[in-house]
Amino acid sequence: MGYDLKITGGTIVDGTGRSGFIGDLAIKDGKVVALGKADGPATTTIDATGKVVSPGFVDVHTHYDAQVLWDRLLSISPWHGVTTTVIGNCGFGVAPTKAIHRKLILQTLEKVEGMSLDALQEGLGDVWPFETFPQYLDAVEKRGAAINIAALFGHTPLRMYVMGEESTERAATVEEIAGMKRLMREAMEAGAIGFGTSVSVSHNGYGGRPVPSRQAAVEEMDALVSVMGEMKRGLMQITIGREFSTRHMAEVSRKYGVPVTWTALLSYLYGPGGHRKQLALAEEQRKSGAIVIPQVSCRPLNFEFTFAEPFIFDVMKFMNELAVAEAKSPGTRRRAYADPAWREKLRSEVTPLFQRWWDRVVIAWAPSHKELDEMPLAAAAARVGKDPVDLALDIALANDLQARFRMAVMNFDEGEVAELITDPNTIIALSDAGAHASQLCDACYSTHLLGHWVREKKVFSIEQAVHHLTQRPAEMFGITDRGVLATAKPADIVVFDPETVGPGPLRRVYDLPAGADRLVSDASGIDAVIVNGQLIRRDGKDAIAANDKMPGRLLRHGRAA
Repeated sequence: MGYDLKITGGTIVDGTGRSGFIGDLAIKDGKVVALGKADGPATTTIDATGKVVSPGFVDVHTHYDAQVLWDRLLSISPWHGVTTTVIGNCGFGVAPTKAIHRKLILQTLEKVEGMSLDALQEGLGDVWPFETFPQYLDAVEKRGAAINIAALFGHTPLRMYVMGEESTERAATVEEIAGMKRLMREAMEAGAIGFGTSVSVSHNGYGGRPVPSRQAAVEEMDALVSVMGEMKRGLMQITIGREFSTRHMAEVSRKYGVPVTWTALLSYLYGPGGHRKQLALAEEQRKSGAIVIPQVSCRPLNFEFTFAEPFIFDVMKFMNELAVAEAKSPGTRRRAYADPAWREKLRSEVTPLFQRWWDRVVIAWAPSHKELDEMPLAAAAARVGKDPVDLALDIALANDLQARFRMAVMNFDEGEVAELITDPNTIIALSDAGAHASQLCDACYSTHLLGHWVREKKVFSIEQAVHHLTQRPAEMFGITDRGVLATAKPADIVVFDPETVGPGPLRRVYDLPAGADRLVSDASGIDAVIVNGQLIRRDGKDAIAANDKMPGRLLRHGRAA
């Protein structure tokens, strides 16, 4: 047999967690046709001696819903070995959306997911090729992408579509819930793999209003999950909050036989050691017949922010009130930041998570104080003889609130992170790829896991880590034809060097529509990335161009048609 592509001499790690073995892998017509021994010629051969050959990584928590419509390469996820991505997380997306609500939906993405409104508007244009969710899936499929895409149906655009702007203000009526159920069934029939939503107190959209999903009553959540129960497929993904707790998640999971995964269980989210109670609860829920899986991250949750839009602080009431006031009266923030009494609030009236927040802050970029760039805020304050909070706000005001600061918000205790990522009842996710582009870059989580937690910390074996990046997330999200290497399976493959794989330092680029900026991280040690048998990355560079025919598939119902 003549093969399209053959990979020789690598250590094959198939994604199941089983021990790797040295052998060959051959691809024909987009599928794996030989595994272990592959005699015969090939159009292209890759020598993988000393390298690992694994399934392509499956990133189940991204926000590429808008970006896919202007960036078919879905950078930067493929740089780090991701070949399948899930969009629609936290209930955010761009469909279904009526023309009159387009700007409101984009402003919600701007405020909650840290996306540039200018980039969104230029990238999507004035005429969208869809209104309904099925039309959106058709548009994504027609346009194509370098990697595979599976989609959750987002609660926020759904509520906005049915209820208009009142969706940010109140619970739905019986009639409105019935309308949402009809659209939920329509989305699932069109190919959605589940339902995404959020009740997080930090999720405030345009004008400081709660995002629509936060106003949903438990009865509404139950009704929407019931559609998946009736169809006997799908899962619920939710960003957690008090209004729909893990107790409610367990109840709907048992009632409808639907898995629920929640975002995110992080170190210090519940104070030092507080994650252990949640891990024990997840174990209890599993034993009770519920499938409730916390999503965890293998990286510190570092955010870059400005005091023009200090997203990370908005979970605190006085900061959210300031955001609402600023929306009504521009300039309110500047006046508050200059007020000594308000500054004292930011020192002493913070929640436990933000106690001594200045000790975890780095001055990332401050034109007025260039000598302090990349210096810890506390050290800089000591150097100039100021209080850290005063220095931060003085720098912010001196730079028209555009100076950037970087803070480790959570997940900075490596001992606790190790407990989270190794627990059998969690799933490693939370890349947030496509969101918070100017504030963070965790799309490199896969190479970080392989470099830091495998090679450096030896918390996982290669086989265990690959399993967490491939088969486990695919199975959790009902993606049935990805995540393992096996004959007759689609050839989504990563070849990487276990001695050098890892993410590079963050760098800022200005390549989004309208010249908007984002943080990116280059990957080291990723030799080749293959999607459905086609080579898309080789030696750290794209092997396809933006205008080429794209090999990625839309995974309707969790698999390619």
